[in-house]
Amino acid sequence: MINVTVNGKTRQLIDNTTVEQLLLELELTEERIAVECNRNILDPGEFSTVTLNDRDELEIVRFVGGG
Repeated sequence: MINVTVNGKTRQLIDNTTVEQLLLELELTEERIAVECNRNILDPGEFSTVTLNDRDELEIVRFVGGG
């Protein structure tokens, strides 16, 4: 198990969890989002290939439309 911080809250995940798997767990797959991992903005194409490590820090932001 690893511990990561997501938007300031610690979560425990199984080893070798990808960003995509985390987003599935958080039910954020259908939304327009931006993910920052350790202060680096990830391209959505990287979500399935970036594996999370112990103590990684993520910020996940949802885009909301409005006018």
